[in-house]
Amino acid sequence: MNDDVRAALLRQIKDKAVVHGRVTLSSGAEADFYIDLRRITLDGESAPLAGQVMLDATAHLDYDAVGGLTLGADPVASSMLHAAAARGRHLDAFVVRKAGKAHGLQRRIEGPDVAGRRVLIVEDTSTTGNSPLTAVEAARQAGAEVVAVATIVERGAAPAMERAGVPYVYAFDLDDLELG
Repeated sequence: MNDDVRAALLRQIKDKAVVHGRVTLSSGAEADFYIDLRRITLDGESAPLAGQVMLDATAHLDYDAVGGLTLGADPVASSMLHAAAARGRHLDAFVVRKAGKAHGLQRRIEGPDVAGRRVLIVEDTSTTGNSPLTAVEAARQAGAEVVAVATIVERGAAPAMERAGVPYVYAFDLDDLELG
């Protein structure tokens, strides 16, 4: 793993994504801070770092497509796709809709077909694990073999992943962000 890139991304997260103050998370839980990783995954300086760090964090896994539940997963998957291409590796990305489309091809998973493929489910951060586990189920229903779930920041989803029997990888945790 490139320690310089990892350190640079950690600094970007601390500087741009950590917002202090009382907030209600998507899980309904309240917290004294919010980690807005879209400020990282959609940032021209930070997103390329995120793609590299996530590729490095998951280098021990065998997968050829990456994606997850829209919206949090989309820029993570895209940054990984581009970082992989820069390294000479072919990696497809896909998007899992929250619900199937009622028109067109009525697909729940958009992008290259995942049937029969080894895929990595990604998310920017997760507190409960609900979003990535929803994506795991959709990918499995589409015929994919899910090798793991990976997030940039682990905020509490590890127990849910363990209960679900899904390998879980993350680049940073709350201790890394000095929020633990």
